[in-house]
Amino acid sequence: MATPFYVAPEQMMKDRAEYARKGIARGRALVALEYADGVVFVSENPSRSLNKTSEIYDRIGFAAVGRYNEFESLRVAGIRLADVKGYQYAREDVTAKSLANAYSQALGAIFMGSEAKPYEVELLIAEVDGEARDGGHSGHELYHILYDGSIVNESRFVVIGGETEPLTAGLESRFEPDLSKEAAVRVCVAVLSEVAGREIAASDLEVSGLDSTRPRRRFFRLRDEPLAAALDAG
Repeated sequence: MATPFYVAPEQMMKDRAEYARKGIARGRALVALEYADGVVFVSENPSRSLNKTSEIYDRIGFAAVGRYNEFESLRVAGIRLADVKGYQYAREDVTAKSLANAYSQALGAIFMGSEAKPYEVELLIAEVDGEARDGGHSGHELYHILYDGSIVNESRFVVIGGETEPLTAGLESRFEPDLSKEAAVRVCVAVLSEVAGREIAASDLEVSGLDSTRPRRRFFRLRDEPLAAALDAG
């Protein structure tokens, strides 16, 4: 009888993690930055139809990098989960934390399970609630979920995808509290362009976010003239 092929569990997890990291790094990074009234998401993405960011619920946004078909299925599942919970209980019961925990459990199960490969994705779930504090707004929450289900509650800014270290350093040096929405967008674009070594055209950018001053649905997108105006305002 043939001896079954054996791989140590530690080596298997290491190989799966390396596989997922390499897949994610092949794509373009996305940066998120808190500003006075919310959070902006900025990434280089020339496509108008294959978006990396989306609204999940009234106050909750979704951003992802990696394999599109995998994070798109997770996005749709998150919207369905939020809709069902909001319908069964109350809209206020749908929170970024609960959604991030659900995503964490799903990705962790896939990474540790018997699937042929782990998901090659990183996710960011953000929420704003618009509660005033000292002239600004509190309640901005950022949850970074990795391919293996690890979850981190971030603050100020987050980088997901490739080239994490130089982008994080660039955001660290430029971040200021209580930035305007337009200023936050300019900071993100400047950092992405600096790390890319070239100026990224407005037409190649995907810019969106959450604005706690908007009524009920806080998600927004900036495109065309509004985006050009925001970039030129500085």
